[in-house]
Amino acid sequence: MTDRPSCYPSPPAALLSSAGQHRLPQLDVLTSPVPSGVFDSPVDDRHVLCLHLGGPVPVSYRMGNYERQGTRIHGQFCVVPAQSSTRWTLSQPARSLLLRLTPSLLLDTADAMGVSSRDAALAPSIHLRDPQIERIGWMMQAEDHDSYPGGRIFADSLASALAARLLVLQSRRGMSNTKPSRALPAWRLRHVIEYVEAHLDEDLTLAELASVAGFSLSHFKPLFKQAVGMPVHRFVLERRVERARIRLLEGGRSLTDIALEAGFAHPSHMARCMRRVLGLSPSQIADSPSLPLSHGTSFVSQAGGGRSRTS
Repeated sequence: MTDRPSCYPSPPAALLSSAGQHRLPQLDVLTSPVPSGVFDSPVDDRHVLCLHLGGPVPVSYRMGNYERQGTRIHGQFCVVPAQSSTRWTLSQPARSLLLRLTPSLLLDTADAMGVSSRDAALAPSIHLRDPQIERIGWMMQAEDHDSYPGGRIFADSLASALAARLLVLQSRRGMSNTKPSRALPAWRLRHVIEYVEAHLDEDLTLAELASVAGFSLSHFKPLFKQAVGMPVHRFVLERRVERARIRLLEGGRSLTDIALEAGFAHPSHMARCMRRVLGLSPSQIADSPSLPLSHGTSFVSQAGGGRSRTS
């Protein structure tokens, strides 16, 4: 039997703050080599999804009395529930993209979706395929490779999306069966918008914005989207783009200073987001004083709660 490589390190520094353990991410990712032969996986306090990378590899998987075998192909994944130990047999070395999800987020998401606690208990699975989970995995991998330019709030959004998708797959219930979302009350929405504006240069998280709104994370997300018409992370992105746009038009400051004040990781990240939201580069924006406000900015004005530091 061979030992499995150390594949569950501390969360990436880019997802942590000086508060350390109090800011553990809802989801983290690692690309890990997997040896050939037989080995037992370490027990983890998070749910672990293993997405296969590369060519086909014959694999067998056992957890308690549950045993499956077959040939794993690129993009397929297995589910190892929290606090579980699994035994693997591989005929050749392989690579996996490991996604670790906090059980508390899964339970919170299940409550928001009206899924029973029984259905929220993940079952061990192997050789699954789902395009949505694959996309989440590849986006997390890209974030990790680029040192998380989207910050905690984007990783938290991916974590929530992953939890919801796992529950849909396991409970066999489509999102169309869930109750329509209510909108976030106007006064709570105003508090959230004011908080975003005051802390735009910080690495905001969904959890802290949900706390400002006075809701659990999983309840907050659909309520906010219903009220604003876009996901939380997209709203924050548009506010950052608008903050940077105004600073560019004011002139007299470096791109680095503007990027950091607007909450971007670096000038290249700011430029990439500006092209995505506005279709223009920072230099083009500086020469376009008549450029209309973004959707997020328009909503802040209409809500009457966005006493932006940029206006």
